[in-house]
Amino acid sequence: MNTKMDNNIITIMIADDHALMRQGLKQILELEDDIKVIEETKDGEETIQRCLEIKPDVVLLDINMPKLSGIEVLRRLKDIGIDTKIIMLTIHNDVEYLSETLNIGADGYVLKDAESSTLINAIRNVMGGSRFIQSSIANLLSQRYKNDDDGLAGNKKNLTKREYEVITLIAEGLNNKEIAKRLFISEKTVKNHVSNIFKKIEVTDRIQAAIFAYKNNIKKI
Repeated sequence: MNTKMDNNIITIMIADDHALMRQGLKQILELEDDIKVIEETKDGEETIQRCLEIKPDVVLLDINMPKLSGIEVLRRLKDIGIDTKIIMLTIHNDVEYLSETLNIGADGYVLKDAESSTLINAIRNVMGGSRFIQSSIANLLSQRYKNDDDGLAGNKKNLTKREYEVITLIAEGLNNKEIAKRLFISEKTVKNHVSNIFKKIEVTDRIQAAIFAYKNNIKKI
């Protein structure tokens, strides 16, 4: 079943094992005229099943959940290639969790103690096609690489036009399958481009590539 509403309404699924958290989020979000919570799930397996069934616009996904962690849920949903946007909503103010989820393809990362306006902005941003990282967490990410300026400030002139397109989409948080679909090329071709990009700008993962794009004004994360 595909639960869809008015095109102007953003449909939300809340995936969290704490009932009070789910209820509180629902009350906050539904104060907005353009947001509707259509499902709540309490474990990882249920989250995947219901997401595939009802296809919400956005999933607010906790990292710590029974059966399957939020990170594993994120990985499986991204591998399937669903169009649903996924925002990690977590207590973890930790750059390692941030880096891992962004590498997998999370569309947003927000802390549970954030202001309600921050979460609402995150939802609207990801629906607009942008990645949203709560500012305090984004600062941690930048600090992680502050000593890597040489490696992250490579010669962007060496990138081909297609590589520019690929690194821009990496910075937006797309995985290889999503990039292939966006650019109408094969996933294997994307992998080759990503490998070449990493070599040219002297980085080893997608987060560093995104930081490179940010530093060189190719695309902000």
